[in-house]
Amino acid sequence: MKQISTDKAPAAIGPYSQAIDSGAGLVFVSGQLPIDPATGAFPEGGVKEQTKQSLLNAKAILEIAGLNLSNVVKTTVFLADMGDFAAMNEVYAQFFSAPFPARSAVAVKTLPKGALVEIECIAAR
Repeated sequence: MKQISTDKAPAAIGPYSQAIDSGAGLVFVSGQLPIDPATGAFPEGGVKEQTKQSLLNAKAILEIAGLNLSNVVKTTVFLADMGDFAAMNEVYAQFFSAPFPARSAVAVKTLPKGALVEIECIAAR
């Protein structure tokens, strides 16, 4: 396994890696909160802006691994409120194209730092 890290995405806020290259053709990107790495804060606005930032963070991590969003085969979206699903989905659709990755979307009681969304992904080489 090889750790993947970039300063173009927020640093891990716990004992985990931004991503791990499994060495078997898969890269696992940890859940990305909508933290702007330049400011350390969430973008202003709501779930749409936070979804965009979470996906930009995942994209930056994939790029340092030599991949891009077209390599993503699976995502998991964690929402603080399932009522935000349609708004999240609208932004999410701007980042992926057919064939779309497999996806799970679940509502959780709370997310770290009070985020509205967190997105993790698995990419294939």
